[in-house]
Amino acid sequence: MGITIIGLLTFSTSMLSVPILGAGIWLATEADNDCEKLLPWSAITFGAFLMLVSLTGLLGFFCRVSRLFCFYLAAMCALILLLSFFTAIAYAVTDDGGQAVSGKGYREYQLGDYCLQKRVENSSEWKSTKSSLQDAKVCKKLADDSVGKVAEQFYNQFR
Repeated sequence: MGITIIGLLTFSTSMLSVPILGAGIWLATEADNDCEKLLPWSAITFGAFLMLVSLTGLLGFFCRVSRLFCFYLAAMCALILLLSFFTAIAYAVTDDGGQAVSGKGYREYQLGDYCLQKRVENSSEWKSTKSSLQDAKVCKKLADDSVGKVAEQFYNQFR
C-alpha cells in the first residue's frame, strides 16, 4: 500500500511539471520587458528539473531500480528544501514593512524598508528598473488616476 502511494505521488509530480513547463514557455513568448523575462526561465528550469527527477523516479519505481528511486527521493527532498528557502526569501522581500498612517486606509513605505534598496542605488541596475517602470507605464497610470484630485480624494481611493 505504501509503495503504491509513493508511485502515485511520483506520477503526480511528473504530471505537475507539464503545466509548469507550459506556463514558463507561454510566459517566455508573452514577455515584453526586462522584468518579465526573468520569470519564464526560472519556471522552465524548475519544470524541466521536476520532470527529469519525476521521470527518474517513475523509471526507478516501475523497473525496480533502487538506485534511481533513491536518487529520486534525495532530489525531491532537495527540491522541497530549495522551494522552502525561496519561499522564505520571497516572504522576506515582500514583507509588509510599511508604517501605518493615522486615519488613512494605507501604509507609507520607505525604500529603506526593503532589502532591494541597493538595487536602485546602483546606476546600472537603476536603468533596468527604470526601463521596467516605463514599460509598465507606472507613472502615467498614477498621473491619469490622480489628475484633478485634491490630496484628500487621492488618499481616500486607497481606503
